[in-house]
Amino acid sequence: MMGGIDSYTGRVMTPADVPAVAALEARLQAFPWTEGNFHDALDSGYDCRVWFDAAGAVRAYAVVLYVLDESHLLTLGVAPEAQRQGMGSAVMRHMMLTACTQGATQMFLEVRVSNLAARGLYEALGFQFLSLRHRYYPAADGAREDAVVMRKELAPCE
Repeated sequence: MMGGIDSYTGRVMTPADVPAVAALEARLQAFPWTEGNFHDALDSGYDCRVWFDAAGAVRAYAVVLYVLDESHLLTLGVAPEAQRQGMGSAVMRHMMLTACTQGATQMFLEVRVSNLAARGLYEALGFQFLSLRHRYYPAADGAREDAVVMRKELAPCE
Protein backbone atom coordinates (compact mmCIF):
# COMPACT_ATOMS: atom_id res chain seq x y z
CA MET A 1 0.00 0.00 0.00
CA MET A 2 1.25 3.46 -0.78
CA GLY A 3 2.26 5.64 2.13
CA GLY A 4 0.79 8.86 3.37
CA ILE A 5 -2.56 9.79 4.69
CA ASP A 6 -4.36 9.52 1.34
CA SER A 7 -4.02 5.72 1.45
CA TYR A 8 -6.18 5.59 4.57
CA THR A 9 -9.60 6.68 5.78
CA GLY A 10 -9.41 9.10 8.70
CA ARG A 11 -12.03 10.49 11.01
CA VAL A 12 -12.75 11.61 14.55
CA MET A 13 -12.27 8.76 17.02
CA THR A 14 -15.36 7.31 18.69
CA PRO A 15 -15.68 5.18 21.84
CA ALA A 16 -16.15 2.14 19.60
CA ASP A 17 -12.64 2.71 18.17
CA VAL A 18 -10.93 2.70 21.56
CA PRO A 19 -10.26 -1.05 21.94
CA ALA A 20 -8.47 -1.21 18.56
CA VAL A 21 -6.60 2.05 19.18
CA ALA A 22 -5.49 0.90 22.64
CA ALA A 23 -4.41 -2.47 21.20
CA LEU A 24 -2.24 -0.68 18.62
CA GLU A 25 -0.85 1.62 21.31
CA ALA A 26 0.08 -1.48 23.35
CA ARG A 27 2.01 -2.83 20.33
CA LEU A 28 3.92 0.44 20.00
CA GLN A 29 4.70 1.52 23.56
CA ALA A 30 6.38 -0.15 26.51
CA PHE A 31 4.14 1.97 28.78
CA PRO A 32 0.98 2.46 26.70
CA TRP A 33 -2.12 4.49 27.26
CA THR A 34 -4.98 2.27 28.42
CA GLU A 35 -8.49 2.09 27.03
CA GLY A 36 -9.45 4.22 30.03
CA ASN A 37 -6.94 6.90 29.02
CA PHE A 38 -8.39 7.07 25.52
CA HIS A 39 -11.95 7.17 26.87
CA ASP A 40 -10.91 9.97 29.24
CA ALA A 41 -9.46 11.92 26.29
CA LEU A 42 -12.70 11.52 24.37
CA ASP A 43 -14.80 12.46 27.40
CA SER A 44 -12.64 15.55 27.96
CA GLY A 45 -13.24 16.79 24.42
CA TYR A 46 -9.69 16.33 23.19
CA ASP A 47 -9.18 16.14 19.43
CA CYS A 48 -8.90 12.36 18.94
CA ARG A 49 -8.43 11.07 15.39
CA VAL A 50 -7.97 7.64 13.87
CA TRP A 51 -6.99 6.34 10.42
CA PHE A 52 -7.94 2.95 8.95
CA ASP A 53 -6.67 0.88 6.04
CA ALA A 54 -8.97 -0.55 3.35
CA ALA A 55 -9.64 -3.63 5.52
CA GLY A 56 -10.79 -1.46 8.42
CA ALA A 57 -7.72 -2.00 10.62
CA VAL A 58 -6.48 0.95 12.67
CA ARG A 59 -3.20 2.14 11.19
CA ALA A 60 -2.70 5.48 13.00
CA TYR A 61 -4.14 7.67 15.72
CA ALA A 62 -3.43 11.00 17.36
CA VAL A 63 -4.74 12.93 20.36
CA VAL A 64 -4.35 16.71 20.71
CA LEU A 65 -5.42 18.95 23.58
CA TYR A 66 -6.34 22.59 22.93
CA VAL A 67 -5.95 25.26 25.61
CA LEU A 68 -6.60 28.84 24.48
CA ASP A 69 -4.23 29.45 21.55
CA GLU A 70 -2.02 26.44 22.29
CA SER A 71 -2.24 22.83 21.20
CA HIS A 72 -0.46 19.89 22.78
CA LEU A 73 0.13 16.57 21.04
CA LEU A 74 -0.55 14.00 23.75
CA THR A 75 -0.04 10.80 21.79
CA LEU A 76 0.46 9.64 18.24
CA GLY A 77 0.96 6.16 16.88
CA VAL A 78 1.47 4.56 13.50
CA ALA A 79 1.20 0.79 13.02
CA PRO A 80 4.60 -0.80 12.37
CA GLU A 81 3.48 -1.99 8.93
CA ALA A 82 2.56 1.61 7.99
CA GLN A 83 5.73 3.23 9.34
CA ARG A 84 8.44 4.73 7.15
CA GLN A 85 5.91 5.42 4.40
CA GLY A 86 5.07 9.04 5.24
CA MET A 87 2.09 8.22 7.46
CA GLY A 88 3.50 9.79 10.65
CA SER A 89 4.36 12.98 8.82
CA ALA A 90 0.94 13.09 7.14
CA VAL A 91 -0.87 12.56 10.46
CA MET A 92 1.19 15.30 12.10
CA ARG A 93 0.53 17.71 9.23
CA HIS A 94 -3.18 16.98 9.48
CA MET A 95 -3.20 17.53 13.24
CA MET A 96 -1.19 20.77 12.96
CA LEU A 97 -3.55 22.15 10.30
CA THR A 98 -6.56 21.13 12.38
CA ALA A 99 -5.05 22.80 15.45
CA CYS A 100 -4.39 25.95 13.47
CA THR A 101 -7.96 26.06 12.18
CA GLN A 102 -9.10 25.68 15.80
CA GLY A 103 -7.20 28.86 16.67
CA ALA A 104 -3.97 27.36 17.99
CA THR A 105 -0.88 29.38 17.12
CA GLN A 106 1.60 26.81 18.42
CA MET A 107 1.89 23.12 19.17
CA PHE A 108 3.86 21.49 21.96
CA LEU A 109 4.84 17.87 22.48
CA GLU A 110 7.07 15.67 24.59
CA VAL A 111 9.10 12.80 23.19
CA ARG A 112 11.42 10.32 24.86
CA VAL A 113 15.08 11.29 24.60
CA SER A 114 15.75 7.79 23.24
CA ASN A 115 13.08 7.99 20.50
CA LEU A 116 15.36 9.23 17.75
CA ALA A 117 12.97 8.34 14.91
CA ALA A 118 10.14 10.44 16.37
CA ARG A 119 12.48 13.28 17.24
CA GLY A 120 13.73 13.28 13.65
CA LEU A 121 10.17 13.36 12.34
CA TYR A 122 9.23 16.30 14.58
CA GLU A 123 12.41 18.21 13.69
CA ALA A 124 11.74 17.65 9.97
CA LEU A 125 8.28 19.16 10.52
CA GLY A 126 9.79 22.28 12.07
CA PHE A 127 9.51 21.51 15.78
CA GLN A 128 12.31 22.99 17.84
CA PHE A 129 13.85 21.95 21.12
CA LEU A 130 12.37 23.91 24.02
CA SER A 131 13.56 22.12 27.16
CA LEU A 132 14.05 18.80 28.93
CA ARG A 133 11.67 17.30 31.44
CA HIS A 134 13.83 15.16 33.66
CA ARG A 135 12.54 11.72 34.61
CA TYR A 136 9.24 12.36 32.80
CA TYR A 137 8.56 8.93 31.30
CA PRO A 138 8.51 5.54 33.04
CA ALA A 139 11.28 3.22 31.90
CA ALA A 140 12.39 -0.35 32.54
CA ASP A 141 13.04 -1.60 36.05
CA GLY A 142 11.32 1.39 37.69
CA ALA A 143 13.74 3.89 36.16
CA ARG A 144 12.60 7.13 34.51
CA GLU A 145 13.55 8.64 31.15
CA ASP A 146 13.87 12.30 30.24
CA ALA A 147 11.51 13.92 27.73
CA VAL A 148 12.47 16.44 25.11
CA VAL A 149 9.88 19.22 25.00
CA MET A 150 9.42 20.60 21.49
CA ARG A 151 7.42 23.48 20.07
CA LYS A 152 6.31 24.68 16.64
CA GLU A 153 4.63 27.91 15.57
CA LEU A 154 1.47 27.12 13.59
CA ALA A 155 0.18 30.49 12.46
CA PRO A 156 -0.59 31.41 9.81
CA CYS A 157 -2.46 28.25 8.85
CA GLU A 158 -0.55 26.39 6.15
